[in-house]
Amino acid sequence: MRERLWHGWRVLATGISFALFGLGGLVLRVLVFPLLALCLRDPQARMHAARATIRASFRAFVGIMRGLGVLRYETHGLDKLERQGQLILANHPTLIDTVFLIAFVRNADCIVKGGLWNNPFTSGPIRAARYICNDRGPELVDDCIASLRAGGNLIVFPEGTRTPRGGAMQLKRGAANIAVRGARAVTPVLITCTPPTLGKGDKWWHVPPRQASFRIEVLDDIGVERFRDTGVSEVLAARRLTEHLQHLFLEEGQQHA
Repeated sequence: MRERLWHGWRVLATGISFALFGLGGLVLRVLVFPLLALCLRDPQARMHAARATIRASFRAFVGIMRGLGVLRYETHGLDKLERQGQLILANHPTLIDTVFLIAFVRNADCIVKGGLWNNPFTSGPIRAARYICNDRGPELVDDCIASLRAGGNLIVFPEGTRTPRGGAMQLKRGAANIAVRGARAVTPVLITCTPPTLGKGDKWWHVPPRQASFRIEVLDDIGVERFRDTGVSEVLAARRLTEHLQHLFLEEGQQHA
């Protein structure tokens, strides 16, 4: 009986958490970011203030989920994310991976779906933080490189979407193209969640029998030079880097499964 009550509470607490997330996004759009626009006329200062506000909000959201018993988490190697202009590449097992990473990364930038720009709960924060829209076509990679050169810490999920439940991880070459063309080292982040929850196709109320435990580990940087031997094209270098990252995420993930 106790286990059933605990599970029922976590279902309810998950719903409360996401309701607060939506409400918080609306408050940021209607109240907080308009005030930032009035108080900060400089676009760069306004962008940095918006990103810092989102980071604090996401940390609060993660703290609420942990406080309500929805999940617990541990982090390893966060000190490796204390630099500027980092290209942070992570696997994507759950719906809230972006929330976790932005919560722990200063001046975080990320690529968002075009539809979120018109979503009443997300458009305000996204536009204020000047995140990168994914409908830019061929210019998307250039936008990402420009963000890195300006000192932004760009978070990218090379899979492009959440890993299918029970399916194989399949990385796309877009993230590697950014690294190769921008001559930028990659900082991999491995995210694991046990038991699985909030995965691709999961509804928010599909709460596992046990409390979900997240592990976020920042791995060592990977330089792109070794994938760019003399005469190797950028296309081939990006393919090599993508294959290396895929093996890395799979091997590290199996160790912590």
